[in-house]
Amino acid sequence: MAANPRGREARNAAWLGRADAWHEIETPALCIDLAALEHNIEHLARWARGAGIALRPHVKTHKSQAIARLQRAAGAIGVCAATLAEAEAMVAADVGAVLLTSAPVGSAKLARLAALLARPGAEVLVACDSPQSAAELGRVAGEVGRRLGVLVELDAGQGRSGAETLADVEAVVRAVAALPALELRGLQHYFGHLQHLADAAHRRTRVAESVAAARRIVSALGAGGVRLGIVSGGGTGTLLAAAETGFYTELQAGSYVFMDAQYEDALAEDATLDFHPALFVAARVCGVQSAAARGYVTIDAGQKALSIDPPGPRLRAAAAGRYEFFGDEHGRWRLAPGAAPPARAARVDLVPGHCDPTVALHDVYHVFRGTELVALWPVDARGYRGGRDS
Repeated sequence: MAANPRGREARNAAWLGRADAWHEIETPALCIDLAALEHNIEHLARWARGAGIALRPHVKTHKSQAIARLQRAAGAIGVCAATLAEAEAMVAADVGAVLLTSAPVGSAKLARLAALLARPGAEVLVACDSPQSAAELGRVAGEVGRRLGVLVELDAGQGRSGAETLADVEAVVRAVAALPALELRGLQHYFGHLQHLADAAHRRTRVAESVAAARRIVSALGAGGVRLGIVSGGGTGTLLAAAETGFYTELQAGSYVFMDAQYEDALAEDATLDFHPALFVAARVCGVQSAAARGYVTIDAGQKALSIDPPGPRLRAAAAGRYEFFGDEHGRWRLAPGAAPPARAARVDLVPGHCDPTVALHDVYHVFRGTELVALWPVDARGYRGGRDS
């Protein structure tokens, strides 16, 4: 695996190929357990093949060309991207068709989309939820002489984006049909607000209700002669519920590659899928003063290394106690009752509460197989501009 360190985290490049790197790298450091990552990718790929549904994983979780290539090699038909930076990085990585799940807004982003569509071999789809957005996409695609595939985005009940009614959807469909540079390819129906519901039965019920409403719209479109080849949606928390509906042709799961405390809680009742925690932040004890009296030690990973989203980070593996934020640069390792304080500079690993925004705080993944540092993978889509940092 090629190392491609960049930025401030290139400081750990000297530990590549060394089995003692686990204990020696400078912290805080964003780390991947490669065996767990490979397991998660292969596990979902096998499940999807058995379920007869395609995977178009969302790269907003990892923002990594290397991980997208692993997903593609395991059978993904392409990837989803939330931002233009992600889409640019994934097109450059040649990982199949890239679905941009939110249409760009503003002249600067539309110019970047035009440049992306103009790249030789670029396969791009864009989700669109209004006639105005369709008009912008049609103009951009026409200017570069490309026919752009569009998925109509249908609000799945979250109220964040998407056409809300049959009339809204029909207006987008008419707008797309009127533009020679656009091609209607399908529907996007993603319920982000249902991914972390802890009760599996309640989650299934809510998914079924949302899909039933979407089916009525799709049926009405079909009666009017509109055919949708792609129905894209679902996510890590709703994989089983979405697949059971038989409504989707592809699933957009993303966080399954890493897992985090949020999904660990949400999927506790789902025994069918067996994902392993693969992402963690390595930290060190940097303050042990009065630990016995205070009941905690200070570690060198705070809000600049870990997302503050609830339920917050958790101690990994055998470490006892709990993590508490303690400022921008520091955290508290609250010790278990009666536990002896760890030594100064002792390493502790933290499973993020929310993986996506934790990844966005770092430049580089430290990829471990066992205790050996086998690669440094850049978090490519952090402001990607054709391979240049921004």
